[in-house]
Amino acid sequence: MPSAVGPLSGLLVADFSRILAGPYATMLLADLGADVVKVEGPGGDDTRTWVPPTRDDVSTYYLSINRNKRSITLDLKDPEDIEVARELVSRADVMIENFRPGGLAKYGLDYESVSADNERLIYASISGFGSGGGARLPGYDLMVQAMSGLMSLTGPADGPPYRAGISVFDVMTGMHALIGVLAALHEREESGLGQHIDVNLLSSALSGLVNQTGAYVAGGVVPHRMGNAHPSLFPYEPLRTADGEMIVIAGNDRQFSTLVKVLGAPELAEDPRFRTVGDRTENREVLRPMLEKLLLVRTRAEWFDILVGAGLPAGPINTIAEGVEFADSLGLDPVVRVGEGADAVPLVRNPIGFSRSQVRYDLAPPTVGQHSEQLRHWLKNREEDR
Repeated sequence: MPSAVGPLSGLLVADFSRILAGPYATMLLADLGADVVKVEGPGGDDTRTWVPPTRDDVSTYYLSINRNKRSITLDLKDPEDIEVARELVSRADVMIENFRPGGLAKYGLDYESVSADNERLIYASISGFGSGGGARLPGYDLMVQAMSGLMSLTGPADGPPYRAGISVFDVMTGMHALIGVLAALHEREESGLGQHIDVNLLSSALSGLVNQTGAYVAGGVVPHRMGNAHPSLFPYEPLRTADGEMIVIAGNDRQFSTLVKVLGAPELAEDPRFRTVGDRTENREVLRPMLEKLLLVRTRAEWFDILVGAGLPAGPINTIAEGVEFADSLGLDPVVRVGEGADAVPLVRNPIGFSRSQVRYDLAPPTVGQHSEQLRHWLKNREEDR
């Protein structure tokens, strides 16, 4: 059984989700001590088949979002397995699902049905486009990147729209689901009642696009692709040095004054074309070659030490490997081994640190139905401690 550590120890989570948004949310709950039971159909979570890459013939995509869980295989076409699922949910504190809106009603696993037997249940539904007019649309991150407007912002200014390098809105929606669950658990302490939480990728996307959607909603401005440029700040992008580009940022007038002083051209801070954030943004095409001419005299590594030493935000453009190695060099210990002995799997550390509570890494991502026998036995014996 999972060890009783973490601020969420004692909570039972019935995880009826698959792919990314839901499993990411439930993994974070599991990391924080919750007992997460991953319910999988006979074929298992789709991400088990998303290869390459693999580790020991297991999809690294699957491994990255399913640690600290126990897996039970349930065929919801089988009436006996439906009863097992209902028993699990009747005991759970939290249920998370990402079936097509309304899709669990035919199994008696919709919120109205299960809350009748478990009024303290926090039930979180994740969809692509909500349970109203968008219910018919499948919820894939790439669709939402396209339809939310993100892709219209991503890529070269004179090139085609690009997707982000990760399923950014799946991850964002998973975190929004987690926030909703934690808020509802807090409210339950007062009311004694659970509730239904509804999150969707498109709403998370529009919220997560923050200043870009705000530009349209509050200012009537439709943002457009600008490559690596920022619509409201300059410099805030890669600039050329002697051996390649690096990120250089001046987020306010003080930082810009420090930057040009370090670069050897303090007079630029008093130039009326560059005096304020708005001035520099408006005249970025004039200022950029001036800054790059000054930066071309040194390498990226040299400038990194100089600029960071002056208290300025700047950095190299790393590969994923270099990013992990850089975090390790800072003492952040980004990689942990999850599980025990030969079965332990190296994965990325949970980013939350606690002064008293613990984050757990005791269960490697489960194989399909790995804990089915154990869980079925427990679910048939309500008096037993899980």
